[in-house]
Amino acid sequence: MAAGQETSPEVQTAQPEPRTAPLWHVVLLNDDDHTYAYVIEMLGKLFGHGQETAYRMAREVDTTGRVIVATLVFERAEFKQQQIHAYGPDPRITHCQGSMRAVLEPAE
Repeated sequence: MAAGQETSPEVQTAQPEPRTAPLWHVVLLNDDDHTYAYVIEMLGKLFGHGQETAYRMAREVDTTGRVIVATLVFERAEFKQQQIHAYGPDPRITHCQGSMRAVLEPAE
């Protein structure tokens, strides 16, 4: 550096802390219009759950009335909820009128 030449001080810019998006539970609700086979098939197709995991979830929703099937960022959870609602009736039950229901809850 030449004599008499000033240098500007280095400016430190604060990096914002990375934030993670809040997570949401996709909660499948029980009803009496869908078979275990339907639930297991749906959970496999929509969420990629294996037979064993899907069966365990089917038992839980049947015995407790609800089961968390996924925990995701809101937009993805909402999409999965819509897929559940659009999955259609259980063809194994003649009086079945439509899809199962699911709600979203903050994972906290």
